[in-house]
Amino acid sequence: MQPVDFTTLTATCSELRAQWLPSRLEQVYQRDRYTIAIALRTLNQRGWLQISWHPQAAHICIGDPPPRAPDTFTFSQQLVHQLGGLALVAIEAIAPWERVIDLQFARRPGDEVLYHIYAEIMGKYSNVILTDANDSIITAAHQVSQQQSSVRPIQTGQPYETPPKLTGTIPSLPETQARWQERVSLVPGAIKRQLLKSYSGLSAVLVDSMLLAADIIPETSTDSLTSEDWQRLFTSWQEWLQALDSSKYHPAWMKNGYTVMGWGAVAPAKDIQTLINEYYTAQLNQQLFAQLRHQLTQKLSNILGKLRNKAQTFSDRLQQSDRADEYRQKADLLMAHLQTWQPGMKEIILPDFETGEPVAIALQPDKNAVLNAQNLYKQHQKLKRARAAVEPLLQEVQAEIDYLEQVEAAISQIDNYQTAEDLQALEEIRDELIGQKYLEELEYRSRNNNNETTTNFHNYRTPNGFQVLIGRNNRQNDQLTFRVAGDYDLWFHAQEIPGSHVLLRLDPGTVPEATDLQCVADLAAYYSRGRQSDQVPVVYTEPKYVYKPKGAKPGIAIYKQERIIWGKPQLVSLEGLEVRG
Repeated sequence: MQPVDFTTLTATCSELRAQWLPSRLEQVYQRDRYTIAIALRTLNQRGWLQISWHPQAAHICIGDPPPRAPDTFTFSQQLVHQLGGLALVAIEAIAPWERVIDLQFARRPGDEVLYHIYAEIMGKYSNVILTDANDSIITAAHQVSQQQSSVRPIQTGQPYETPPKLTGTIPSLPETQARWQERVSLVPGAIKRQLLKSYSGLSAVLVDSMLLAADIIPETSTDSLTSEDWQRLFTSWQEWLQALDSSKYHPAWMKNGYTVMGWGAVAPAKDIQTLINEYYTAQLNQQLFAQLRHQLTQKLSNILGKLRNKAQTFSDRLQQSDRADEYRQKADLLMAHLQTWQPGMKEIILPDFETGEPVAIALQPDKNAVLNAQNLYKQHQKLKRARAAVEPLLQEVQAEIDYLEQVEAAISQIDNYQTAEDLQALEEIRDELIGQKYLEELEYRSRNNNNETTTNFHNYRTPNGFQVLIGRNNRQNDQLTFRVAGDYDLWFHAQEIPGSHVLLRLDPGTVPEATDLQCVADLAAYYSRGRQSDQVPVVYTEPKYVYKPKGAKPGIAIYKQERIIWGKPQLVSLEGLEVRG
C-alpha cells in the first residue's frame, strides 16, 4: 500500500485550505479504531474531513459520509465534546518538511485559537492528538506510555511534544544543479537509493515517478549517468520543488498507485481529495475483504467438518439399526429350535425359515437358549428405538450442512475484491452467520450495525435486453425471491446444488426466447457450486411457486411446477452482460 508522503500531505492540505477554511465543526464520527470523520460546514458546502492513523494507510482528506450506525468510540465523543460548534480556522504544518498537521479551532475566524488537533501522518507511528491552547494533551487516538517510549510518551495531561526533528538535508529550490549533483553522487550507488539517502522529505514512490519522468532506471548507478541524464533528472527535481512552492499539483492515477505530480499518470483524478479518498478506501476495503473472507472460510470449514463427522456417526448408527430385523429373526429361530440347544454352547447353526440356508447365531455360554433369545429380542428393540431417535437428528444435521454449504458457495463466488459492494456482500454473510449463532459478534466488529439488506445484486442483460438479477448471499437471495420478484418474472436455481437465486425480469405479456432462457440458465450454473462443470441442471419456475419452509434458514427455498434446462457455466462471459452503476 502506498504511504502518504510529505508531497501528498502538503498537496492535500493546500487544497483543504483553499476550499474548507474557515468551516464550522458540526459532528465527529469514528468509523473504526483508526479513522475519524469530522463534519465541516462552510458557507457553500458540507463535507466530512477524514483523518486516519492506520499504520499502513494514515491519511487526511475529504471522504465519504459515515454509515448510519451508532458510534461507540470514546475518542470521537471527547473530540465533539471539546470542539462542537467551533470553527476550523487554520491547517498548518508544525515545521517545514514535517508530516504533522496542526488543525486549529477557535470560536470564529480571527479569534484566539482554543484547541489543536495534531494529525501525525507518519506511517506506523501515526497518531491524532487533541490539545488545548497551551498544548496540554486532552486526549489521543493512541496513548503511548513511558514504558512504550521514553523518548516521546503521549498521555492525557502531559504537554504535547513534537516528533524528533529531521536530521537529513532539506531540499532547496535555490540549490544549484552542480551542488545537488555533487551531494547525490558523492558516494557511488543506485540513483534511487542515493537520492533517498541524500535528502529528507522524499519517498520511494516519489523518487520512482521522478526517475520515470526523467527516463532513468532506478537501479542505474550514479557513475553511469550521462550529463543529459543528470540534466533531465534535475529538471524533474526542480519541477517537484516548484510545485511545492506554488501549490500547483496534477493529481492522477498511476498503474499501481497515485501521484500528485502527474508523473507516470494513466488517468487524471478529479482532485486530490477524491484521489486520496478513493485510493485508501479501496486499499483498506481490499485488506478487510481478504481478512474477512479468510476468517469466514476457515470458520465454515471447521464447523462443516464437525457437522459432517456428526452426520457420519448418525449414518453409522442407522446402518447398525438396519440389522434390527436380523436380531429378531435369530431370536425366532432359537426359540423354534430350543431342543437343539445344549449347555455351554457358544454358537449354534440353524436353518433359515424361508431359504433353509444355515444361520450362525452367537450365544452366551452361561445362559440357556431362552435367555439368549430374550437378549436378541432386546437388541432388536434397542436398535429399533435408535433408528427412531437418530433419523430426525441426522435430518437436522443434514439440513444444517445444506445451509452452510449454501453459505460456503456464496463466499466462493465472491472470490476477489473489485468494488465496495463485494465487501458489503461479505459483511452481510458475516452478519447472517452472527444472527444464526455460528459466529460470536464480539469476534467480528461490524462497521455497519444495521440489519438492512442491500440490493446490490449482480445485474445483467440477456441477448434480447431482459434484466437478470442475481443474489450475492443468502440475505440477498431471500430479498430477491420473496420481495423483488414480480408475478411475471421467472426464478432460476441450480438443481440440488448450492447456488444463487436468479431472477429474469419480465413485463406482462412478454415471452423470453430460448436464447434468453439459456443465457439465464448459464448464469445460474455459473453462480453455483457447479461453476467448474461443463453442464449443470437448472430449474426455473414462476416466483409464486417458490416457498420458504416454516423456520427455514436464510436462502433456503422449495419450489414446484419447475422445468429443467441445462446451464453451461463455461460459456459465460460476464463482460458483455453486466450492467454497471
